[in-house]
Amino acid sequence: MRLGVVSDIHGNLPALQAVVADAGPIDGWLDLGDLLSGPLWPAQTADWLMARGWPTIAGNHERQVLTQPYEAMSATDRHTATRLRPEHRAWIASLPAAMSPAPGLLCVHGTPGSDLQYLLQTVTPAGLREAGDDEVLQRLAGVAVPLLLCGHTHLPRDRVVGGTRIANPGSVGLPAYDDEHPFQHVVENGSPQARYAVVEHDGGGWRVQLRGVDYDWEAAARRAEAHGRGDWADALRTGRVGRRERDVLR
Repeated sequence: MRLGVVSDIHGNLPALQAVVADAGPIDGWLDLGDLLSGPLWPAQTADWLMARGWPTIAGNHERQVLTQPYEAMSATDRHTATRLRPEHRAWIASLPAAMSPAPGLLCVHGTPGSDLQYLLQTVTPAGLREAGDDEVLQRLAGVAVPLLLCGHTHLPRDRVVGGTRIANPGSVGLPAYDDEHPFQHVVENGSPQARYAVVEHDGGGWRVQLRGVDYDWEAAARRAEAHGRGDWADALRTGRVGRRERDVLR
């Protein structure tokens, strides 16, 4: 069984299409959430994903778009919320928070208990750092499976903790961002490539391959600029944080 894994598409449809074209022969796809939110192509991405019916979970942005009052939403979610049609909302409302699409395989967005908590990284007043094994085990809260797939941080990782292999495919659609919760920090891949993973079960266990693929990130950056999000444009072009959200949304 050979599966493609995507996460954190954030409405970047050209990046998603490049990932699928790059993967080659595949038995199916898994999607780990944060599907649409952003200043790019949220409705078009929803149409594309709905037509394919991949096993998909909701991320924090799906929950926020559906449940937060408009005035309480981030600018990213507000842009998305105003462009979704009723059928898009019904689809994302149907998505589970976690799934087990194969024996010994668990898919979550953040951690098994939270769509907002990072699993493999820790935010401190000094910034972002890799989490220690003890921190990861605490966040797993007793969950032990051969392979756990997660997203949310946008950082591709493949790591074994306490007998569980944990893989994050990275972000298809947004290679860098800044956040202020719980402390100010930046997340950067250092490359504008779209990220995904291929996981394969060969009878003896799971193998993970993390991949990056080129696409027309300049077109995506121009789209972000056109919608007033220079912070996204910088991240899409470079994989680094340039302008920050607070600078462009004054």
